[in-house]
Amino acid sequence: MNESPSNSNFDPELSSDDDSMTERYEPLPDVDSPELFLEETIDPIQDLAEYLWESHDESRHSELKEVVFNEADEDLDHIIGRRFSIYRCDALLGKGGMGRVYLAYHSQLGRPCALKISSPRKMPRAYTGWDRTLKEGRSAALLIHPNVVTVHAIGEYKGRQFIEMELVSGGSLKSILRKEGSLPLLKSLQLICGASKGLAFAHRHDILHRDIKPENILVCPLGIPKLADFGLARHISKPETLPEGQVIGTLPYLAPEVLQTGKHSRISDVYSLGVTLFFLLTGQLPYTGKNTEELAHHILTEPVPLLRDIDPQIPLEVSGAVARLMSKAPASRPQNGIAASHLLSSVLGQLRDVESILEEALGHDPSITWLRCGDKYRLMVRLPDGRKQTVFVESSDHRADQQLLMIYSTCCPAQSSFYEQALKMNAMLSHGALTIREIDGIAHFVMINTYPRGTADPEEVRKSVLEISEFSDRIEKMLTGIDFH
Repeated sequence: MNESPSNSNFDPELSSDDDSMTERYEPLPDVDSPELFLEETIDPIQDLAEYLWESHDESRHSELKEVVFNEADEDLDHIIGRRFSIYRCDALLGKGGMGRVYLAYHSQLGRPCALKISSPRKMPRAYTGWDRTLKEGRSAALLIHPNVVTVHAIGEYKGRQFIEMELVSGGSLKSILRKEGSLPLLKSLQLICGASKGLAFAHRHDILHRDIKPENILVCPLGIPKLADFGLARHISKPETLPEGQVIGTLPYLAPEVLQTGKHSRISDVYSLGVTLFFLLTGQLPYTGKNTEELAHHILTEPVPLLRDIDPQIPLEVSGAVARLMSKAPASRPQNGIAASHLLSSVLGQLRDVESILEEALGHDPSITWLRCGDKYRLMVRLPDGRKQTVFVESSDHRADQQLLMIYSTCCPAQSSFYEQALKMNAMLSHGALTIREIDGIAHFVMINTYPRGTADPEEVRKSVLEISEFSDRIEKMLTGIDFH
């Protein structure tokens, strides 16, 4: 191994030189696992950043002292408060195996950023790694998405390569867990679901991340998760350029097939996302070991631990989703970030009760009020002409992962004399459908629309409630000539 993988259950000082270990385990491919970034050195970042940036005078940028590098020992570098190209480096945010990240100020654009500067250590390997990083960084720069940290610029200055990135001041999921402890189940799901949307966008553009883990998911102050550090990313159309037998990534998050073949795929990214969610929900990694060989052996041979065996309070659908994401068989997992995002969104939606959906969709609309009536909700909608219409919202009786959110409003009793006209009206509808539903033991014509509950969009729900109420009111008058409902 060139470098040991970093995780809370692994002791990097334990070696695999013990004779019994070498007899029990086959040598593993070389795993290139960059040292984890340190926790943020300033907290909160934004508070200090605003003070520094407000005090900056762009016209005096050229008067700042230039950075001074020490190629033998980067701890002797003089960077903080100095000028690095068009940037002023204000504070160290963290460091890793291939570089350090600084809170920086872009003098020309007048904005904050995160600036990653390459390390001089292990010169030949470091430069090879950074050549790869710069190439793939150009691909990652194409990923403009709310759930992806944006790469703004790539370059070289004074012999050091750098990447300018969007500054996300909330910290990584790993640092948040260190500070706050375990997160609530819904919060964990929301964060990973957001990250999965970023991964889905990358996969749509044929880019593999190859190093998904809590350290590489950042959270902005508004709570939006952003997939970060595409330094190990690769465009699917480009061949692997690693030496034979070498594997890149972070060992506890690597899929079994990556350990076996060294090749990453969309499906292996999905596995890493599943391990990350497992860690957030339980506070522990699914597999541990005394050394890298034992850890890898467990990943390859042991069954996926069941979340409910660790915490029986975790809902069955959540446990099932994580088991699918982490399946030993690649074909049994969601085949890309898009499918993984759909799965997680569905599970998250199932855990939201109907009232929370209504609150999000209608909570700020004064024309709509609602009341819970057993398992369904009765909504009173005030129409533009002052009339009112009752709309019902409830979940279907399907199994949890197939439940529908049903939105419907009563038109009139389903008398046989209305059938022909009702069928003609149904053929003309562009939204929803006119159908027959039994209400209080009596068959009624109702206007209805349905959405998969797991992915119900609040804005779509709001529009549907308004349109269903107007259509049902209009159809009642057309069929009966009266306004009873």
